[in-house]
Amino acid sequence: MRRLALLLRKDARRLARSPLLLVALVVYPLLIALLLGLVVRYAGERPRVAFVDRAGLPSTIVIGGERFDLRGLFEDAAEVELVRMSPEEARRQVATGQAVASLTIPRDFTVKLRRLNESPRIVLRTSQSALGTRVVEKMNALTYAINLKLQKAYVDANLGFVDLLKRGGTGTLGETEVTVMGLEQARSELERLADSPDADVAATAKELARFVGQVEGAVDQVGEYLQATANPIQLVSEKERGRTWLLSAQVQAYALGLALAFVAVLLGAALITSEREERTLGRLVQGLVGLAGIVAEKIAFVSLLGASVGLALALVFGAVVEIGGVSGGQPWERLPLLTVGLVLVAASFGAVGVLLGTLARDTSGAMLLALLIGLPVVLVAVVPTGSFPLAGALSAAVPFGHAVDLAAAVLYDSDPWPEALRQAAWLLGLTLAFALLARASAHRLLV
Repeated sequence: MRRLALLLRKDARRLARSPLLLVALVVYPLLIALLLGLVVRYAGERPRVAFVDRAGLPSTIVIGGERFDLRGLFEDAAEVELVRMSPEEARRQVATGQAVASLTIPRDFTVKLRRLNESPRIVLRTSQSALGTRVVEKMNALTYAINLKLQKAYVDANLGFVDLLKRGGTGTLGETEVTVMGLEQARSELERLADSPDADVAATAKELARFVGQVEGAVDQVGEYLQATANPIQLVSEKERGRTWLLSAQVQAYALGLALAFVAVLLGAALITSEREERTLGRLVQGLVGLAGIVAEKIAFVSLLGASVGLALALVFGAVVEIGGVSGGQPWERLPLLTVGLVLVAASFGAVGVLLGTLARDTSGAMLLALLIGLPVVLVAVVPTGSFPLAGALSAAVPFGHAVDLAAAVLYDSDPWPEALRQAAWLLGLTLAFALLARASAHRLLV
């Protein structure tokens, strides 16, 4: 332990001689965290969709006695960016990737819409890219939003016909004009026939009058049933004071993961290669410790320093939350558990950095290799596994995704232990695996 302490103190003095490097290692990942967070937040905003209007949507259409700007309902959609173009241009842009999908309005769209007896269709054609599923979800949201605006007109039109059926007279069903007697008049006629001197006619008329009266009672409730069918669940939106996106749990977890990823990987790579460049590695191996001890010491030093940096970030984030009076505050009582988690995260990233250092052998090469490998690995970890199946396997094999999940669970899950223990086991396993690989490659530094 005394030898390990001496090595840790030596590395601490070396790092203290370069305070600007330490500041850069902290500030740079924070900037990356903010940029990555913005990408994650806005990546799903308004995909570009080619809009082919074969029906020639009118600016005004009357449905159930109400006027609608049908063209505006599509063009003002918040879910996607619809760009008008010809069918040929739409096919070309989808094929070349300039548009992620095409939406076609068939020629009979407005005709079916006015008739109210058949649901008109719109045709969505998507590419085979990973964005196809997201576009379908966006278009489903757009269709729902338009249906929501039109359904009241449909319900009112149906209620008008129900009222016509009850009271009688002349009205329209879709675009067809109809004349009906009406249930009220039919019941009156049947009640009159019930007084007929012919017993059979009177009995039949009474039964029919009773039946028509029951139908009238049911028709009286049709309006309520139609309204309930059109809106089985109503959403009431209420605003509450809470965290903004910039202060969300997701951003804090990503910031901690990114900061430790860059600090620990770069520092681990730099520390192990500096021993070779300063020509101290050979003497250390021959006298104080072996290669396994040096690898273990570098990982231990990075884990302690990385955990300190992560804890400082958590304290700063918590202070901002408290000063801003953000709803929910910062879970200060969980900082001890978070600190343990940060040690595991930093150790895992540190083992990756030490491995890269042994492979590159010199500091400049190790730094370049760490950046070239580190950033894509981080980006793979934030790719939804459903859109890219291989992303799930790659994410499991590197520490970043586990680090983010661990930080989020420790800070904000009501019961953090199941997820925290699962991610801690992953991080321990990855640390051991990368440390063994680093030890196997460490002999390259002696050449």
